[in-house]
Amino acid sequence: MLLKQAMKTFTAAALGLSVLAGGAITAAQAAEITLRATANSNENDEDYDGLVVFKDFVEKASNGAIAVELFIGTQLCSTGAECLQGIADGSIDIYISTSGGASGIFPYVQVLDLPYLLRDDRIAEAVLTEGTFTRAMREQMLADSGGMIRLMTIGNTGGWRNFANTEREIRSPADMKGLKIRTVVADLPQELVRAMGASPTPIPWPELFTSFQTGVVEGTQNGITDIMGMKFPDAGLKYLTLDGHSYMGALWYMNNDRFMGLDEGMRRVVVDGFAALQQATFASPKRKSIEAYKEFAAVGGSVYVPTMEEKAKFKETAAPVFEWFKTNVQGGTTFYDLLVAEAAKASEMIDGAAMKDMQ
Repeated sequence: MLLKQAMKTFTAAALGLSVLAGGAITAAQAAEITLRATANSNENDEDYDGLVVFKDFVEKASNGAIAVELFIGTQLCSTGAECLQGIADGSIDIYISTSGGASGIFPYVQVLDLPYLLRDDRIAEAVLTEGTFTRAMREQMLADSGGMIRLMTIGNTGGWRNFANTEREIRSPADMKGLKIRTVVADLPQELVRAMGASPTPIPWPELFTSFQTGVVEGTQNGITDIMGMKFPDAGLKYLTLDGHSYMGALWYMNNDRFMGLDEGMRRVVVDGFAALQQATFASPKRKSIEAYKEFAAVGGSVYVPTMEEKAKFKETAAPVFEWFKTNVQGGTTFYDLLVAEAAKASEMIDGAAMKDMQ
């Protein structure tokens, strides 16, 4: 694989670029260490919220020894593969991707897109905060990247994926039959749409608005903040079903040599900074979704919340996707079993505590 070969050619000069490149601000010039962090989003996004918290924490906790430069947008790189290559060769220190953005290199990250495995925010956050799942994925990514790409934490970027469309209210998988649903290029989201009886149609994100207008696609899988941020109701999107089929995980990476090159005290500061970032990205979509749902209703949008029985039917219909993942994705069975086990452990803990609190 070209990426793996490129990782093996990592040089000290490339590592130096991560410190010297770009217009360093005064704080960066005064710092002993400068970390370059990028997110292919904008300042209204949860990724930006997380990076602002990370920057503030790390710069303060290091007493100014570490400066964090934020590059929001595509100044440093524009695609998942390109940005991960930047992490591998050291030209970028920190980067965030969705599972779709990394699946071409680390296919098992698609486990985060498997539908209906994580019941709600509390379960998802407990699994990702406890760390067993994240550490296992970190170890695999380090092995697969020749020790260059280190997964630091997994947060959230947009809440939960739900089915939304321009045509009709969806209460069951049968209501999705024949709809053209936008997906990313990754295989797993396309398999899910097929399992629901709809037609997957890969469309680049910037082209989705026009694709709704022209009828190229009739539906999508997104959270409400993304839907309203892109003004999709203006393109005809008006039906939203809160089936919450997958948690929109945000994978945060760091160049491993860069991280391990820090002394132990600074490594702890960075680790704690990513913990603060994670918590910020957990909270941001919840707050932003309140206003987004109000805006959706104000422009005529319709929201349907499936009953427990209806949601069970969605999960039952999606069952072939689990087998496809375990059969076709390298490492799929390992990460599927681990995520299911960690979700069950979190559920038992949370439900047990709730029962005590209800007495």
